[in-house]
Order: sequence, then structure tokens, then C-alpha cells
Amino acid sequence: MKVKIVSLVLTFILVSVIFSSQEAYADWTYTTRRGDTLYNIASRTGVTVAAIKSRNGLGSNYLRIGQRLTIPSGGGRSSVPSVGGGDGALLARLIYAEAGAEPYIGQVAVGGVVLNRIQSSKFPQTMAGVVYQPRAFESVSNGIINRAPSQQSQKAAWDAIRGWDPSGGALYFFNPGKTSNPWIWARQIINRIGKHVFAI
Repeated sequence: MKVKIVSLVLTFILVSVIFSSQEAYADWTYTTRRGDTLYNIASRTGVTVAAIKSRNGLGSNYLRIGQRLTIPSGGGRSSVPSVGGGDGALLARLIYAEAGAEPYIGQVAVGGVVLNRIQSSKFPQTMAGVVYQPRAFESVSNGIINRAPSQQSQKAAWDAIRGWDPSGGALYFFNPGKTSNPWIWARQIINRIGKHVFAI
């Protein structure tokens, strides 16, 4: 009798784990550039090489410049990225690259902007889609995002994912001392933290 009960409990736990770990995929498209490899694309997006190859039907690691790859990424607008996984690590790297010299609250605010974009219909629905959206973040264009994040940036990513948004719901942030772009200056500024202003 004990064996049957233990067996039933273990079966229930196993089934629960299997179903709770399944993710709905909200894919996005990445266009390869000179120097891209499956490994560095996988590292930057927090997805395994095998997952990228499987999703795109690739039989080898060979890529062409300009090739469009579908990058699998979990969740949709209603999901919250997981910390410690690909989304949390990617957010921490972006925070470090974009706001590493800012006060802690400013780092969390940058994370809040990224998460606000995921929830907005104006932007891609995934962390990787928002971060790697063309021309969205300078640190992606210049490669600084590939640096390892500080512990403080990792903590800021965790706080942002847990729901703290010091930006006040902003969709944009910029350093007014570094840009003269008329489009970004036309956004409604709703907050200032450190050297960044936050806008909608």
C-alpha cells in the first residue's frame, strides 16, 4: 500500500514538473551579420545552439551574412521573465551596459523600461526581442552588452523582474548630455534618475 501511495505521489510530482516547465514560444527574427556564429547568437540571446538549430531546421553550424534566424524565446506579454535564466541574465547585461555607472535605482529603472516594452504592443513581446530590436540600445550596437554584468546589475534585474519600476512606467530612457536626436527629445519626460531621463 505504501509503495502505491509513494508511486502515485511521485507520478503526480513528475507530471506537474513536466507541465509547469513547458513554455509557450513567442519567436522573433534575427538577421545575421558579419562575425556572427550560432554560439555567440545563443550566448547573447540566452537560448541554446541546439534550440536555434532545431527551430530553424539547420543541419550544420554554417551561417550566411543576412540569413534570417527564428530565435525561440519563452513567454508572451503576460509572462514575467525568469531570473537566472536567459531573460534575467540578458536583462542584467543590458542594465550593466546601459546604466552600470548610474545609481542603483537608475539601474532598476532601466530594467523597468525593458519590461514595460515587453508589455507594450509597440515593441516585441520577448526580452530578447526588445533588447536586440535594431537601433534600440547603443550597447547592443557597439557590443558592450556582451560584457559580464556586475552583481549590482544582476540584483537590479532581479528587482525589476519582481515588479519594482522606478521609471514610473517609462518606455524610453536617454542621457540628455549625449543625444541631440529630435525624436527622442519629443517624448514626454516623466522622470529623472541620475544622468538618465525617462519618457513615454
